[in-house]
Amino acid sequence: MVASLEGTISEEDVFRARPRICDLGLMREAYRETDGQIAYRCPAEPVSAYVTKGGAKEKTERRKCLCNALLAAIGQTQTRVSGFLEPGVITAGDDLAGIVQFIISGANTYSAADVLSRLLSGIDQKMRGRMESGWNCVQDCLA
Repeated sequence: MVASLEGTISEEDVFRARPRICDLGLMREAYRETDGQIAYRCPAEPVSAYVTKGGAKEKTERRKCLCNALLAAIGQTQTRVSGFLEPGVITAGDDLAGIVQFIISGANTYSAADVLSRLLSGIDQKMRGRMESGWNCVQDCLA
């Protein structure tokens, strides 16, 4: 899932302003050429290049370059010779609404430490429950 944020490729005008290019290739797909060699293509690269490599034109429709956009989102923005700055993108997997469990009350951001704290608190609670019920890791895990 892509979050709708101003100035990112989630906006139609920002998406359309970006030239189709795949120069990082971090998320390319492998395919076998007619001579048996393994090669790579990206549905976000220029359509003619993708189709020449045996890709289906339909797979290129509305495809966005996540490699450049994700790097731009973490401050590793590429600047093109023309001066064009790669726009970012913010993704949240399939559960954008689920991230609220990691945000501390009153905050509008969260960190990796917040996520780890929340996840580890669940483990701590589970372990306390096992200990209270007489579970013994040394005895039960190593027996």
